[in-house]
Amino acid sequence: MFRKTKTCHQLNLYTNSYNQFSGRALKIYNDDKEWHNQFREEILELIDEDIFRPLFADDFGSPNSSIRVLVSMIILKDAHGLSDSQLHNNCLFHAQFRSALGLHNNDDPIPVPATYYNFRKRIVDWERSGNDNLLERVFKQVTKSQFIYYKVSGKKARMDIKLIGSNIAKLSRYELVHEALRMVYKSSKLKISKLLSKDDLVFLKDLFSQSCFNITYHSSDSEIDTKLQQLGIVIYKILKHFPGKLTEQLQTLQEIFWQQFEVIEDAVSVLPKEKLLPGRVDSPHDPDCRFRKKGKQSLSGYYINVTETCDPDNDLNLITSVIVEPANVPDQDFFQPACEATEEVTNQKIETNSSDGAYYCQDNFNYCVDNEIDHIMSGISSSVSGFDISVNDDGTLLVVDTLTDEVIPSKIVKTKSVDAEPKWSICVGGKKKYFTQKSVDACQAAKLAATRSKEELNLRNNVEATIFQLGYHYRGNKTRYRGIIKHKLWAFARCIWINFRRIMKYMGSIRPDCVQNMIKCADSAQFFVFNSIIAFLLLFEIQNLQTQRKMFEMG
Repeated sequence: MFRKTKTCHQLNLYTNSYNQFSGRALKIYNDDKEWHNQFREEILELIDEDIFRPLFADDFGSPNSSIRVLVSMIILKDAHGLSDSQLHNNCLFHAQFRSALGLHNNDDPIPVPATYYNFRKRIVDWERSGNDNLLERVFKQVTKSQFIYYKVSGKKARMDIKLIGSNIAKLSRYELVHEALRMVYKSSKLKISKLLSKDDLVFLKDLFSQSCFNITYHSSDSEIDTKLQQLGIVIYKILKHFPGKLTEQLQTLQEIFWQQFEVIEDAVSVLPKEKLLPGRVDSPHDPDCRFRKKGKQSLSGYYINVTETCDPDNDLNLITSVIVEPANVPDQDFFQPACEATEEVTNQKIETNSSDGAYYCQDNFNYCVDNEIDHIMSGISSSVSGFDISVNDDGTLLVVDTLTDEVIPSKIVKTKSVDAEPKWSICVGGKKKYFTQKSVDACQAAKLAATRSKEELNLRNNVEATIFQLGYHYRGNKTRYRGIIKHKLWAFARCIWINFRRIMKYMGSIRPDCVQNMIKCADSAQFFVFNSIIAFLLLFEIQNLQTQRKMFEMG
């Protein structure tokens, strides 16, 4: 049953943490500048618990644990790069962690591990069923409050992207298919045994008696090709006749099968390597993880796009948008959603956006023109290096060699489709070179970027530090998670923490020592008044008891 956290929390006279410290330890524990006290004010108390109301029943069941504490535990775990056991130990015994969670009494309970795991699972299942990410809503809600309170300008923004790998082993084609079928066979052995012949079952039993790594190590290339073909035939039989609704593992197997095999008139064959498409599943243990080739690089994992403010007039700049997608999504697809998410959080219109050339495409260029955004780009990749190209009014292509200033004649290439984009060709050194409208647009964008001042281009550079902080705890660019939803939870938790640390730094810079001394003096005065009141009440109670005792003795 959904229940909000009580806002008023009473200190216990005997078990409150303030009585457990003295001297320097008490001074640090009470210091408003320490991270635990600021986290409680800047993050914990700002979390809107109604966001998580759909995860719980309204009228029956046991009341939930404090949602603010559970969400804060998720943030603190990835903020400090802790394991689950380290997180729970810190929440039990670490005074600063407990203070950050608003637990000032030593006997205040924390959610047990099962409650914590179940809460995370509910968030994942909620998004998996087609809803939005609830931690993303927390990130937006908290960041909106911070933008309003600290009056941060969102007119200038910058963005960058980071590839981060999933917590999976790299598999060959055979290992991928073998492991996907093994997982399905293990979970649905009874159903599968009814679909296959005895020979197929003997083949699978012999095959799964060894790991896929052992088989590839002890087999030749021709033997691997034969076994891969046999696996394809068996998988096709299972998928074709499997009764009932496909499970999640069977859906992954089906996706892998159609990416690695082809079927012509019920005859299964292995796809040649040159026909393999990008964006294919990279591991059955993480079906959201995708493979992609970028130039000569082979990429696998997830892209995380981070957008932040960068107005030079700001003393405080915050992250405004985090987008996580599989690695097969091109960089330019992040640009427009990131701009829209930034304007939603800041409630301000973006006037300038700084990024590298990977975000360039004609759609993004038109989007910036329509929305009056000055898009400052650097390092635009283009296939027209060495040439300056432009289109004349009559539709011909003007090609100039940038080294010799020689004008090279061009020809329009006939296309099969009438609606196809125009295409031109030139002959250089006896070889033909082709240009498309995309090449022309990229050349124009590169020339525009060359006119930018050094100060404008350098405005983007500091976003690299944000990207570094995002993946600070993960060397080798690999997380401990699997699945895109869990990677989203990690990314939002990290970015909430990065914004919090920036606010801490900002608050420390605007608090001179004299202000701190005034605060301490005020605290001391309040403490003196509080003690005086307590002493007066105790004296009054003692006198009252003495009067009652005398009356009792006289009576």
